[in-house]
Amino acid sequence: MSTDEIRAIELLRRVSYGRVATSMRAMPFVAPARHVVADGRVLLRMHQGLDYHRACNGSVVAYGADNLNSGSENLWSVQFTGTAEIVEPTAEELAAFGPEPETVDGEPFVPVFMRIEPQFVTVHALDYTSETPTARAATPSVRRHLHHVA
Repeated sequence: MSTDEIRAIELLRRVSYGRVATSMRAMPFVAPARHVVADGRVLLRMHQGLDYHRACNGSVVAYGADNLNSGSENLWSVQFTGTAEIVEPTAEELAAFGPEPETVDGEPFVPVFMRIEPQFVTVHALDYTSETPTARAATPSVRRHLHHVA
């Protein structure tokens, strides 16, 4: 496992939710998901009723999580890109997810689980502790990320 992968796994363990992105009927979508990390792979819990798992299963997906709304001076974002597959989690993995929501968009929550085997991992860090945000020049990795966003 590379240093970036180890760092990304460490950061991902600090938050519980992220977003999975792929396409369905040639249209891109982003959906929220609960995650845990098991054996260096990302395991997602999604609501079956939205049908997003069908588009993800067997497809290349991106899964991202961050602490951008945390109020921290050390902001980060991670992304795992790889093939997703529907799986049955172990009892230990189920316990790691914690309680399920009762409903999603007003309908009863029915879980479906997907595992992502990361093929590419990206970590971006934005550190505001040393200078004011307006005076700080972007690091190359952050600049590259911001260029793609703009």
